[in-house]
Amino acid sequence: MTDLPFPLTGATLIVGPSNVGKTRLTARALTAWLEREGTEGVVVLEFAPEVERDGRVLGGRLDRFVTPPAGVWRGVLDAHAPRAMADTDDDAVSLAADNARRAAAILDAAPADPRAVFVNDATIPFQTPDADPARLLDYCERAETAVLNALSGDAIAGDDSVSRAERETLSTFRQRVGRVVELDG
Repeated sequence: MTDLPFPLTGATLIVGPSNVGKTRLTARALTAWLEREGTEGVVVLEFAPEVERDGRVLGGRLDRFVTPPAGVWRGVLDAHAPRAMADTDDDAVSLAADNARRAAAILDAAPADPRAVFVNDATIPFQTPDADPARLLDYCERAETAVLNALSGDAIAGDDSVSRAERETLSTFRQRVGRVVELDG
């Protein structure tokens, strides 16, 4: 069994700056669950954009570390990275709104009764003021375990509307989960 710094019960939020291992730790948790419980009722929500900057991939998908086997329901958002891709605040807001709209469709399609939910880059669908993170959190609360990861720190310190919405979402997540695992660079 994969050693984890938290139990696979209740809801866990893994936070930290870019490239500190949030996705890798989420993949380890998914692997541990699959080894212990199998695939029944497992939901993977993949919201991470993959952006290359200065020769490094920022973000990245869970499947870089683990390939979910058949039987795992996967909802994959081909996500924009609004702050990295947009030239203006209005463009960033438009990209964030598109992410929110398409992620809502993924949540609509997700199985109604999950046993375990693993969410990579959980704040991406909620980078607009009108997106409601409670919808994802309510879904995760239906499961025996939920592991979510999210960016925190300087990358969302800006005063632009996308960063403000993401900080508010992160605050909501912190309030609603059972535990927060802080990773630092």
